[in-house]
Amino acid sequence: MNTSEIRDGLSHNEKRLLLALKETGTVTPAELIASRTFDIEVEVMGAASWLSSKGLVRMDESSSKFYVMIDKGIISKGLPERRALAAIGDRGSIGMAELASCLPGGDDKIAVGWLKRKGLADISKDEERTVTLTDKGKAALTGKMKDEEMLERMSKGAVSENDADISVIKDLKGRQGMIDEKIITERSISLTDLGKKIIKMGIEVKEEVTQLTVELIQSGRWKDAEFRRYDVQTFAPSAFPAKKHPLSRLADEIRNIFVQMGFTEIDEEYVQPAFWNMDVLFTPQDHPARDIQDTFYLSDPSSIRIDDAGLVRKVKDIHETGGGTGSAGWGGTWSVEKAEQALLRTHTTVNTIKHLSAHPDPPVKVFSLSRIFRNESIDATHLPEFTQIEGIIVDEKGDFDMLVSLVKGFYGRMGFDKIRIRPAYFPYTEPSLEIEVFFNGKWMELGGAGIFRPEVTAPFNVKYPVLAWGFGFERLAMLKWNIKDIRDLYISDMDLLRKNTIF
Repeated sequence: MNTSEIRDGLSHNEKRLLLALKETGTVTPAELIASRTFDIEVEVMGAASWLSSKGLVRMDESSSKFYVMIDKGIISKGLPERRALAAIGDRGSIGMAELASCLPGGDDKIAVGWLKRKGLADISKDEERTVTLTDKGKAALTGKMKDEEMLERMSKGAVSENDADISVIKDLKGRQGMIDEKIITERSISLTDLGKKIIKMGIEVKEEVTQLTVELIQSGRWKDAEFRRYDVQTFAPSAFPAKKHPLSRLADEIRNIFVQMGFTEIDEEYVQPAFWNMDVLFTPQDHPARDIQDTFYLSDPSSIRIDDAGLVRKVKDIHETGGGTGSAGWGGTWSVEKAEQALLRTHTTVNTIKHLSAHPDPPVKVFSLSRIFRNESIDATHLPEFTQIEGIIVDEKGDFDMLVSLVKGFYGRMGFDKIRIRPAYFPYTEPSLEIEVFFNGKWMELGGAGIFRPEVTAPFNVKYPVLAWGFGFERLAMLKWNIKDIRDLYISDMDLLRKNTIF
């Protein structure tokens, strides 16, 4: 920005301050207010801050600590130990009972404490308990103590930290309500070479207008008014408007994509029996995923009864013999007690399989975006509680090509242009696939999909292909924002949330 643009962009108060500095070169806010150039300090400092950001003035600031007296009545009343000294006088000693009558209200105890602390008196340990002055105490009868001298100085005005005995100040601050410390900040404003150059170019102070009004036009005052020019390069404080958490915005985007593709959202309870979480999905009862190291089992309730005896029998037959599906099953003996164990769901396929059991006939297009729980150790890539994107399609013409097309269509809408499919294995789908996207120079796996096996669909009399998928929500978020640690998605960092861009 050239000097002409800087001059033309000066505000009314900036011009006033520059003209005030023209004579002296350096000035303090107090001097400007005393000379009635400005009315209040906030006007001065506001103008000075803007001029400083433009390089026209330099602001210098220094702070000093001062000590002031709170209870000024202490000067006439005297410190408790001074009153005790006066009560003892030339006698040199006094009994505690007599001292208490001279200093009522508990001041005698305070006085004795300070006399002892300052070495002004000794306290006998006999029955009468006598306070006897030391040589230092006798000398104090006619001379002032250091803290009394300091209090006298404070009675006349604040005492600078540089002129105060720190040990005396420490003792006085230890007395409640005696003194206080005050920080006094001195500011000065000085012209820079650029500021002097701007002043030489000529500055004229006129009525400044920032908004054109009807009254201004009708009165004709606009002819003599100076309209403030906008300076888009001038410093301005950051503004942080309210906005949703980035994960909430990502969830809304995902929901919108599925709804636009004709899907309906569903959800189920977090707590489920192992029957719906694993058994109906043809997961063997000795599968490692059922171990307590991988799954959160509950103690209350420890089990959830399965009331549909017919469905239980079908699932049992499929696990043990294949149940007429053409499969050999897993063999062994299937346990209903294991199937009724209560747990926190380990995937949201619980939602889709339950929906499938109630809606076996096409068309079915549903999805869920909800929490799941796994007994994982917390680290940069794992959390015990996270979110899964899940869904199914039941269609008479459903096939592997349709599933691949759907998966690529979803991630394409999420902004990934390089997507590839590779074979995979899952206990309840065949064929199965994994989805990878190309990001930051490498391929990254984001989820799995497949067609439900007959062992999964047979108990519900589903006669058509069921296309199913499960995607990672947090992993998708980490890719979009290039986050390396999954924990960063959930920390309460206000600065991070404020600076997060809206996409």
